[in-house]
Amino acid sequence: MPRLFIYVGLILLLCLLIPPAVIARVRVTPNSNLPVHFIQDMDFQSKFKAQSVNPLFADRRAVRPPVDSTVARGETYVDAYFYDGVVGGQWATTLPPQIPLTMATLQRGQQRFNIYCSVCHGETGAGDGSVNQKAMELVANTNGPVNGTVWVQAKNLVHDETVSVQPVGQLFNTITNGIRNMAGYGSQIPVADRWAIAAYVKSLQRSQNAHPSDVPAGVTLAEAK
Repeated sequence: MPRLFIYVGLILLLCLLIPPAVIARVRVTPNSNLPVHFIQDMDFQSKFKAQSVNPLFADRRAVRPPVDSTVARGETYVDAYFYDGVVGGQWATTLPPQIPLTMATLQRGQQRFNIYCSVCHGETGAGDGSVNQKAMELVANTNGPVNGTVWVQAKNLVHDETVSVQPVGQLFNTITNGIRNMAGYGSQIPVADRWAIAAYVKSLQRSQNAHPSDVPAGVTLAEAK
């Protein structure tokens, strides 16, 4: 083969490598210019971004405030007993009418408790969950903050007197909104399930703080156990 053909072939091969190299370079290099869109998808839809100006309204605000004296459909939340755990300005001491005190409710509460609460408070509510144990070990081994943060011992829901005396409505409110370092679960757990969890926690407290007078007449302590 003539040497000229070989040189021309090598040059063409190098030229063919240029487009992939350029494409690879462009893909990894930041660029302030807008990308080229061959398909005009939803990136170019008409919209107002937050805190932007909208000349359509007198106050020129794109983000509109809620209309006075209106609520979204299905979000009235006027039942303070069911949604807040409050009756007459006091914490509810019983479950709301929408939540029957049945074995099915307690079993549902146990299931949800084991999913959301047991990792810190333990399955028996004693504050010995796996996450809590690991965090306490890290704090003990480092003698100070871990990665810039600290850990507070999870509450013993059964024997801690600051918790065991709380009415079921207060427990429901804590599950909903959180308390101190504990985040609320109102956005993750439906209202009925939060009540079921609160009822299950009260059953745990009752089971671990039972009194002989709680045993029905005609039943011995050995039979009750």
